[in-house]
Amino acid sequence: MPSTRPSRKQFLAHCAQLAACGGLALLGSPLAACHRQGTRTATPGSRNAEPDIRPAGRPRAGIDPDFEPGYVSLHRSGELKRRGDELWARMARCRLCPRECGTARLAGAKGECGASADLRIASYHPHFGEERSLVGRGGSGTVFFSHCNLRCVFCINWPINHDGQGENHDIEELATMMLHLQDQGCHNINVVTPTHYAAHILRGLDRAAARGLRLPVVYNTSGWERADVLPLLDGVVDIYLPDFKYSDPAMAHRYSSGARSYPEVTSGALVEMQRQVGTARPAADGLMYRGLMIRHLVLPNDVSGTKGVVEWIAQHLPLDTYVNLMSQYRPAHRAREFPALARAITRREFELAVQWARQAGLTRLDIQGG
Repeated sequence: MPSTRPSRKQFLAHCAQLAACGGLALLGSPLAACHRQGTRTATPGSRNAEPDIRPAGRPRAGIDPDFEPGYVSLHRSGELKRRGDELWARMARCRLCPRECGTARLAGAKGECGASADLRIASYHPHFGEERSLVGRGGSGTVFFSHCNLRCVFCINWPINHDGQGENHDIEELATMMLHLQDQGCHNINVVTPTHYAAHILRGLDRAAARGLRLPVVYNTSGWERADVLPLLDGVVDIYLPDFKYSDPAMAHRYSSGARSYPEVTSGALVEMQRQVGTARPAADGLMYRGLMIRHLVLPNDVSGTKGVVEWIAQHLPLDTYVNLMSQYRPAHRAREFPALARAITRREFELAVQWARQAGLTRLDIQGG
């Protein structure tokens, strides 16, 4: 029987339509009805696409015309390609994340994260649910990568991060996705769950920069990053957007697949991120172009150790560090198998989280519902 699997060209055309709709959908799922009538999109996937591929009648992203991301100069010098190649070589016996699983990903084996060297992407589109300074009016240009090295039992995106839903792509197609997001009017390129694909991302940025990409890069990570990998991202990433999930190693071990080192490794990573990009402050246009933005999801029964998290931030980072205290936890994936995670947080639990952050002296709190 003939294959019913869509071609790459058809698949990427479908991605562009999803991006025009602004919807959050897995690539390969049925196309939702578009709420923005008349939006025209280009079809990615051409190996010989011209640098200017924005849809007719749509301006480039509304960012400061004088802004130039650091990866552009690294591309011009050849340093961006060199760093991408160095990260790529680490997949021979994979050492990209703190698990250091040593898997031969370049030979086709899958690491503990679930990924081989094949680039697998679940979706890409303008996202309007991120922080206000990232969303602006045009949205944050998110690229959702499949698989995850942390694998939390309460993961809301478990079909993508645990089951690996998505489609395989090459580096040129990733670059084209980034350019389409720019041409759709997004204010940044937001790489979501990027750790295990850091090499692919740098190679994709190198190709996209050659074709005219000029948006800031948001590194949207669990925070569990290797100390010897982050320096290779210095000057590439403009905005770090890490989680700080736990302050207690025992909680990280129990609920994030044995990641006992999470608090120690993540705290070290945050210090390095701060060194690279500094404190996040919106520009005059309200958009964020550079800086560290920390997220903390408050979990029920103090699984997240929120008091320890905010006190560590206050003691080791500037008091005006941007911290987003998030209240939206709901049991997902396997969470109901664990009594401590089997319910939403209470109003009192979130009020205590806010109180602890303020008592610690933090002055730049983004409080959901506050």
